[in-house]
Amino acid sequence: MRTFFGLSTLLLASVAFSYGDSLLDQDFRRLASDEVVNLGEAYAGKVILVVNTASKCGNTPQYDGLEKLYEEYQDDGLVVLGFPSNDFFGQEPGTEEDIQEFCRLTYGVRFPMFEKVTVKEGDAHPFFDALAAAAGTYPTWNFHKYLIGRDGRLIAEFSPRTKPYDDRLVSSIESALEL
Repeated sequence: MRTFFGLSTLLLASVAFSYGDSLLDQDFRRLASDEVVNLGEAYAGKVILVVNTASKCGNTPQYDGLEKLYEEYQDDGLVVLGFPSNDFFGQEPGTEEDIQEFCRLTYGVRFPMFEKVTVKEGDAHPFFDALAAAAGTYPTWNFHKYLIGRDGRLIAEFSPRTKPYDDRLVSSIESALEL
């Protein structure tokens, strides 16, 4: 009985770490929806690329590459998560419905998109505060990228200028996926 109790406590502690102590222990509403998702539960064991997005930015064409990355590596365990933000010169002014329609119709985006959030230092959503604390930097513009490993810990961050098929980004993703 004592061995069983010890083993079950260890297993519960392990599960608690994978959700509760992870950067991903955050609830978000899906874009233009009432559905709330806990990132740690929904994407446990996945390699995650978190991106703050905007529809009226010079970097907006990165949606195309992000969707291709998602399609190419999804079966290996990659998920791209988009978080629209209007923090940089009002480049995401639309409603969530407008954003969703734009992303689907213009770039065929199928990767998960979530509610509009603030990502700038000082006003950032707690998730982006945690990402910035782990990375040592907040997003400075739209399409900043944070790569999170299967264990829920930050692997790397990439500037908005880093395009989705940048060699360093792809190499980091493939390494995290153990390809």
